Amino acid sequence: MQLGFIGLGRMGYNMVLNLLEQGHKVVAHNRSPDKVDDIAKDGAIPAYKLEEMIAKLEAPRIVWLMLPAGSPVEDMLKRLADNLSAGDIVIDGGNTFYKDTIRHGERLAEKGIYLIDVGTSGGIDGARNGACMMIGGEEKIFKKVEPICKDISVDGGYAYLGGSGTGHFVKMVHNGIEYGMMQSIGEGLELIERSGFDIDLQKTAAVWSNGSVIRGWLIDLINDELKKDPTLKTFTGPVLDSGEGKWAVEAGLEHQVPLPAISSSIWARFRSRGDSPMTDRVISALREGFGHHISGKK
Repeated sequence: MQLGFIGLGRMGYNMVLNLLEQGHKVVAHNRSPDKVDDIAKDGAIPAYKLEEMIAKLEAPRIVWLMLPAGSPVEDMLKRLADNLSAGDIVIDGGNTFYKDTIRHGERLAEKGIYLIDVGTSGGIDGARNGACMMIGGEEKIFKKVEPICKDISVDGGYAYLGGSGTGHFVKMVHNGIEYGMMQSIGEGLELIERSGFDIDLQKTAAVWSNGSVIRGWLIDLINDELKKDPTLKTFTGPVLDSGEGKWAVEAGLEHQVPLPAISSSIWARFRSRGDSPMTDRVISALREGFGHHISGKK
């Protein structure tokens, strides 16, 4: 299939490489032209202006956004609304707040343009080799873009979940769960570190990776980081956040669903901005491991 792609950051660039490898024709646009130059060398069709990208796409057009939530998405959608035509499809693959997504979809619908929201997980490796996608929007429009989603997801790693905003809502909840899981791993390893026993943290993470109830990618990632640096001293904190954990807590309040684990992980991140115990170093190492989110590193 043919699509335009806007946003060649860490996730976007690797997603375009994945799309090209799967045989899709991608017209790539980015604010900084050097990224467009680079991706063109890998087979994408370069577009240095938005209007150029749109002109190179056949109608009905499909345009995938991989931009930071907030004003970058807001501003780009306004420009697309002015330049696309009725029947065109916009896919927001970033971490937009789900209520904003609903509003964006309504505004685009006034011009006959469809919006599909795709909550994308799996980090840089997933973007390149197979992501996990949580998808919302009008079902008949999802069917039109499903081949794209299927091709760049792992087997069984995408699902249509409902109307506008549902994809981003589920991704928000996913990230809240992720916050709580990372917090638990960090706290557990700090407890071991401070126990007075001479316990090798890397050996602990390695055995947890094999057959334990808590085994999984996050444990694998921290095992890899502990192999490189047994004390994680290169990670000093603070632990930053994308905002989605906070949104999840706010949604919990709105729907009267207690979220003590997720809530406490948010407070812990705020607290981390004052010091850097093992818990914070573990979470910083995990964030770098899956998303290359570099913060507080020597």
